[in-house]
Amino acid sequence: MIAHPYYPRMRQPTYPIDTDRLFLRLYQHSDLDQLHDIHRRSDVVRYLYWTEKSHEQTKEMLDRRMQKTVFDPDSDGLILAVERKDTGELIGDISLFDYDKVNNQAEFGFIFHPDHQGRGFASEAARVGLDLAFDAFGLRRVIGRCDARNTASAKLMERLGLRREAHFREDEFFKGEWSSTYVYAILASEWN
Repeated sequence: MIAHPYYPRMRQPTYPIDTDRLFLRLYQHSDLDQLHDIHRRSDVVRYLYWTEKSHEQTKEMLDRRMQKTVFDPDSDGLILAVERKDTGELIGDISLFDYDKVNNQAEFGFIFHPDHQGRGFASEAARVGLDLAFDAFGLRRVIGRCDARNTASAKLMERLGLRREAHFREDEFFKGEWSSTYVYAILASEWN
């Protein structure tokens, strides 16, 4: 049997990961109220596959997120809470999921509270996510998807160096209407 040329040897990082302005860490029980403050908002969930969450639904979401602590071929993905260093506030999260071990690629995503958008926090956190994907987890390719109307997410992926590979027009019946999807990607060889 021939070994797959891209099958990675993954190393799990130590958390929290410290950037200039942020801590990226695993979720904890004390995040409930701040996580709810993000997911109760219609402007946050507008382009997500769920609607506004009740406090109880957010608790269930938090319980699931607290289990996504490792990224490897057997996991369901990794979600890291993003906390501002200066205020200690939970402002969003980044995720790696849908690992395709045959092709050694995964999807990444990000969700941020609107009060903290437009200041580079999402870019700072997403860079960590891509560093983890390529350097720690040894992925060959990372993709990102967004609703074509979600210009903030599209611009963020473009700033990070992902290229738009597809624009699927009206490919999904989403929240009562036909919507279009952008698909972005970047290879390990393209990531600095």
